[in-house]
Amino acid sequence: MPTDYGPVAVWGVAVVVGLITFAVRGSFVYLFGRVETVPPRVTRALRFVPPAVFAALVVPSLVVVDGSADLVPVAVSASEGLSVTVGNERLLAGLVAAGAAWVTEDVFATIAAGMLTLWLLRFVV
Repeated sequence: MPTDYGPVAVWGVAVVVGLITFAVRGSFVYLFGRVETVPPRVTRALRFVPPAVFAALVVPSLVVVDGSADLVPVAVSASEGLSVTVGNERLLAGLVAAGAAWVTEDVFATIAAGMLTLWLLRFVV
């Protein structure tokens, strides 16, 4: 994809963004290197970072279908008799995987339940 920006501008932006990223990460290393103990409030807040990042990575892949949000895993239609269709099989498989994670607390069982559900729904539907 051609652009109007020259190679110097592109490399300049890449270097500046890299330096900013390095500075932000280095500031945390510097800060926690100078602090004797991490305050309990910060420790409690940092416990929520991994689940928040995980949710930010997973939820869009479950609810966005073809560029738009689809929050209906199963659709029921009564126009010509009662018919049930799967609207978003990824969301339904994600819900099954979440249930498996809640019950088993095992990563392998969670992945297996979610993938098996997704494969079955794609095969059947």
